[in-house]
Amino acid sequence: MNRAFLPFLKSISIAILALSSIASAYANEPAKAAKADPAKGEALFTNGDPARGIVACASCHGAGGNSTITVNPKLSAQHDAYIVKQLQDFTGADRNNPVMTTFAKAMTADDMKNIAAYLSKQKSQPGAAKNKDIVELGKQIYRGGIAEKNVPACAGCHSPNGAGIPAQFPRIAGQHQDYTIAQLTNFRTGARKNSAQMVTIAKKMSDDEMKAVADYVAGLK
Repeated sequence: MNRAFLPFLKSISIAILALSSIASAYANEPAKAAKADPAKGEALFTNGDPARGIVACASCHGAGGNSTITVNPKLSAQHDAYIVKQLQDFTGADRNNPVMTTFAKAMTADDMKNIAAYLSKQKSQPGAAKNKDIVELGKQIYRGGIAEKNVPACAGCHSPNGAGIPAQFPRIAGQHQDYTIAQLTNFRTGARKNSAQMVTIAKKMSDDEMKAVADYVAGLK
């Protein structure tokens, strides 16, 4: 073999090795998650998927997530990451609910993301405080906490206007009083365990304090 040809072969070999390394690196990269599709989310939320045992979410949570049934939460304008987390939690032991657990287990990860993307874009219809005798107490707790019980201000996590903090804490502004009271009670009793912070806080609150906060939250916009 012509010795002058050897450097050329060597350079070709190096190039092949480099290309092989690059190809291997790309092959080992995790596949990128599919982008959420709000249109698919709307279809599933509005119509369900009977073939998979998923009923229309709107039948309980209202058109666009604006529930008119006070024991069912309003989901409109909720942060998408929070909705996905709750749907995932319904499939485990930390948030067991006979109805939602069944539906969540029938959903794929893409279903959850699509529904969440759709709901996060919906406009929330405002609620209203109902009991003027307790709403002032609710305001005090929401904004300043309960110092003697080491209960922090709700506004610290859920923001002063109840909008929450995306990917961390949910929007609660305008939420139904009945639903908020039920969730605080579930956190206190351990029926709901998917937030260590809320379990700790709820255990320190009385029924009257929960009702007052719930009424104040309902009027936030």
